[in-house]
Amino acid sequence: MNLFRSPRTARLSVAATLAMAALLAGCASGVKLDKPGDVPVETRDTAATPGADANAKAANQSSVASVDLSKSDAAQMMANLPKLIYFDFDSFVVKDEFKPVVEANAKALTADRKRHVAVEGHTDERGGREYNLALGQKRAEAVAKSLTLLGASASQVEAVSFGKERPAVEGHDEASWAKNRRAEIAYR
Repeated sequence: MNLFRSPRTARLSVAATLAMAALLAGCASGVKLDKPGDVPVETRDTAATPGADANAKAANQSSVASVDLSKSDAAQMMANLPKLIYFDFDSFVVKDEFKPVVEANAKALTADRKRHVAVEGHTDERGGREYNLALGQKRAEAVAKSLTLLGASASQVEAVSFGKERPAVEGHDEASWAKNRRAEIAYR
């Protein structure tokens, strides 16, 4: 928890939350579904087919096998989820290209309410230590807020900043910096 939040940061956080809520509300569909009687439906009776026997009827019937997801299967599913969200320079806005990553992780957290994650915010090496810790925290909080807006419980998600202290790639060029401006979702 960041105890040194400025009024400007609080306004930006509220603005980001309102923007995300407006975006999600804009995704609601206003399309009316047809009435059930409006669509013709073809039905087939296999018994009326000449030469149909009991084996043919059994072959035409569909059966769905139950799936038992054990703890190892759920852990395997979470291990295969993408967990990296990259950011633009000096930004903590989750880009559209990374929204599927957030949505997939939110779905996994919603499915398993006992699972917890830490969203780790990182920055590139440019800027002071305090500035980068604050920017990393904003990035982590942006992803954490998105996860909760998509169904994860706030108690399942923790936002942590590492600033520029844990670079993913060593280097002093734009390619390296781009890989370091990230948020990582770490399952616990």
